[in-house]
Amino acid sequence: MSEIADRIRRDFASAWGEIGAAWGIAPSTAAVQGYFLTHGGPLTEPEIRRSLRLSHRAASLALAECEAWGLIDRSAAPRRSGQRGPAAVAYVVVGDNWEWFRRVAAARREREAGPVVPVIARCVAQAREGAATHPNDRELADLGDRLEGLLRFVRLFDRGVGAFTETDSATTARLFALLDELDDATLRRLFALVGSMPPAELANALATVARLSPTAVRRLLTLSRTPGLARILGAGR
Repeated sequence: MSEIADRIRRDFASAWGEIGAAWGIAPSTAAVQGYFLTHGGPLTEPEIRRSLRLSHRAASLALAECEAWGLIDRSAAPRRSGQRGPAAVAYVVVGDNWEWFRRVAAARREREAGPVVPVIARCVAQAREGAATHPNDRELADLGDRLEGLLRFVRLFDRGVGAFTETDSATTARLFALLDELDDATLRRLFALVGSMPPAELANALATVARLSPTAVRRLLTLSRTPGLARILGAGR
């Protein structure tokens, strides 16, 4: 193993551990994630423990957490780690960076958004019941409105994150690559267009496009670029 390469991996893992702590992830777990990101595996618990200078308990818990999140898998074959004794269980990274992104988002959605929605919904119901019992209590009515707005936001945000976690990583990667192909001015026009259209009208348009085949979409785009039709549609204005 290259000592220089492993020193860089350890430095990255240390920094990733600090970032993970800011996200509410145990620093040791985040450090192990960072080490796997830059190594790929196979790696055993003793190798992780020695490289990152973790205790046996911290390394074992971090590996169990990474495995529970679906970020690493157990290798089919055990691996010797340079010390006496039986070969140890080895772990390898699952998928690529996009698959990690999808799985981390899915795990955080399940652990964070999942529990908070029922809590907010319960508080909304309590505020509404209180306002019905005390119709002159303006503060209760305002609290109900504020909590309902928060509940709508959390549900919409959760739905948006869910759209990424429920699709395959290759599609997610292609979507971000598409955004990278668009210049800033085009993105601003696109967002302005979304903001100017009624949500129901835009949703119907997208639902219509979603029912088309890729060939039909390409034909439609080709037609929209013809000079006559472009003038009728006002394209380029």
